[in-house]
Amino acid sequence: MAMASLLSCSVTPKTCFNRSHLPSSLFSSQRSFFISPAKPTLQISKPKKFLVSANNSNGDDSADLPDRLISAICYFYPFFDGVQYGKYVITQFTPIQVLLQPLFPAIRVFKSFPFNGFLVFLTLYFIVVRNPNFSRYVRFNTMQAIVLDVLLIFPDLLERSFNPTEGIGLDLIQSLDSTVFLFLLVSLIYGSGSCLLGQVPRLPIVAEAAERQIP
Repeated sequence: MAMASLLSCSVTPKTCFNRSHLPSSLFSSQRSFFISPAKPTLQISKPKKFLVSANNSNGDDSADLPDRLISAICYFYPFFDGVQYGKYVITQFTPIQVLLQPLFPAIRVFKSFPFNGFLVFLTLYFIVVRNPNFSRYVRFNTMQAIVLDVLLIFPDLLERSFNPTEGIGLDLIQSLDSTVFLFLLVSLIYGSGSCLLGQVPRLPIVAEAAERQIP
């Protein structure tokens, strides 16, 4: 009987191969007999943002309160040394006189000795700028003040070689002196104000020359 059943299956396989004994998932879809290769996925990672933080407490560019005060005071040096260029502006504009009134005693002391400007220059350059014990913030601002004072040589030489007493020449000298004085005044306000706020002032023409002198 068993042999007959086996023979019958060999002749008619459909009747002996019952689909009910197999998982239905094999017949649910034709695609289930094939394994599709996994598609490679390209993962693009976003670039990381790197934040650079400056450690002011240990670095050379620290700007604590003493450094701010020293840097702010240094900008008075070129202004005191070139205040004579404001003789036309100060006499014509009363608000500027009122603004500079508190500085007149210090200006008199600075101008009382002819070599005060040169002595201040040597002090600032050799004791502050060339001293690594001071922060780079102080040395840079001090060097800016020194370079600004050195530039005063050019209008001084021009006045010594060309000193008209009337006419268009006198008008040109007055315009030159007033421009130099206003530039010194703006540099004083901008430089000292920025230092008191802990910022780094960069004066035009002066900043690049000052940076080259800082080791």
